[in-house]
Amino acid sequence: LKDPAAWEHLSEFDLLLRLVDLSGLRPVLAQLLGWKSGRGWEPFDPVSTVLFVGWQFDNCWNRAEALRHLRHPRYADYARRFGYHEGVFPSEGGIRYFLTTIGKNSIGNETTIVDEEEVTAVAIQKLNQLLAQSVDLFHQAGLLSPRAWNEALICPDGMIHEAASRMRCSSVQESCYQPTSVASPRPCPAKERGHKGCNCDTTACTQACHYATPRDRQARYVWYAGANKHQDNPNQPNDPDQQKTKRGKGHYGYRSLPLILADPARRFSLILLDDFFPANGREENPFAAQLLQLSSFYPDLQVKDVVGDAAFGYDLILAIVYNKLRARRVIDLRSHDTDKDKSLWPLRGYDDKGRLICPFGYSLTANGFDFQRQRRKWTCFQACGKDVTPAVTVEGAIYPPTECPYRNTDNHPHGRIINVGKRFADNSLRLVRDVLVGSQTWKRLYHRARNAAERRHSAFEGWGLKRLPVYGQPRGNALIFLADVWHNLTTLARLVREATAATGR
Repeated sequence: LKDPAAWEHLSEFDLLLRLVDLSGLRPVLAQLLGWKSGRGWEPFDPVSTVLFVGWQFDNCWNRAEALRHLRHPRYADYARRFGYHEGVFPSEGGIRYFLTTIGKNSIGNETTIVDEEEVTAVAIQKLNQLLAQSVDLFHQAGLLSPRAWNEALICPDGMIHEAASRMRCSSVQESCYQPTSVASPRPCPAKERGHKGCNCDTTACTQACHYATPRDRQARYVWYAGANKHQDNPNQPNDPDQQKTKRGKGHYGYRSLPLILADPARRFSLILLDDFFPANGREENPFAAQLLQLSSFYPDLQVKDVVGDAAFGYDLILAIVYNKLRARRVIDLRSHDTDKDKSLWPLRGYDDKGRLICPFGYSLTANGFDFQRQRRKWTCFQACGKDVTPAVTVEGAIYPPTECPYRNTDNHPHGRIINVGKRFADNSLRLVRDVLVGSQTWKRLYHRARNAAERRHSAFEGWGLKRLPVYGQPRGNALIFLADVWHNLTTLARLVREATAATGR
């Protein structure tokens, strides 16, 4: 690495082999494998397997291709660096065992309290320890900007991964894998939904429905309609009939839910935590559990903004962000049918975007967020006396409303002032936001979060992980977490390359 010319032809993977000591992963991997010793007999050192899997990612090979290349004399130097000597190499069964075992053992049985009134059981992912170790390397190298850690912007973003098995029935459930008999016939969820389904009266259906996918037993079908797309899309049709047309795409498989940290100053992002579950699983509870685990994995992380789409706009998450993290809620709005009735806005005190409305239908102006008191200040600035058009016209009211007590400039020089903290005055939490929805600050934060999520999407798509190359949730779980670790490490290598090149110039 002291030769400047070496940096030009070395890949990010080659840089990692020279920059990063992965031996710190060995104790965690050995514990997940159930070993008493951290290092197994060659070729079963867990760090060797992690390096092999990363090599497979970097070259976009499937497992058979990577194992075949590992034995080729051309890649003998890589085999030695991974820890394989004297022609002793892992087999496909050995790699499958590694992924299956750490995937199964990574799921903890702990329960996490995610609400003041309810205790919800959420599986704790022990593989997050590997992610925490990779993030710690950025601190050691000084690559994270201080603002990115002390005023952190974090965002979740679910990603669907197609299962390795091909779907045959979109209604498959756990009951489809139960044995059936004449005395106790198996229910058919497809028939319950009005589809043709399966009678399960053949020999092939005795142990499990022959339309199910036994090698991907936890995989589920979900229809992704893209409802989180912005409504101001210029490609949206004007014809109401076309707008009602069912759009989207069906997916059969799993979903990963990473918690991403963005560093806008240095234009990169890191994966802090992740989770992995069936594609039709709801995201709010796993995300709430991740938020509550942040302090245990990263005690000195100071969160300023939590950014997400409407899928995370539930009271549970909004309350955790406000109470536990003491951060700003920059999560897209989750609509309700009552928002369409404008006559209710002056009664409840806010519109469909969470903007305050006075009893006479005038919109109040947001006047900044107080981080110390955790509240947003709103004031009317006596808009009713300045020839401003009200957002809603109240039936029976006289305009301008001379009876408004806040028009008196002597007693109320700024008009009516309202401070909104955790909830609105009607005890509602759904539309409370600490950054004005649609403002320039909102758009800037939201775009940063989307860019951070897209970096991971593009990396995983380049590695061929949009469709999983392995069967079963345990192997998929292990593979996605290792890919997250490798995504962080390759980002580190890229940053070191760029910093070194800049220093040379």
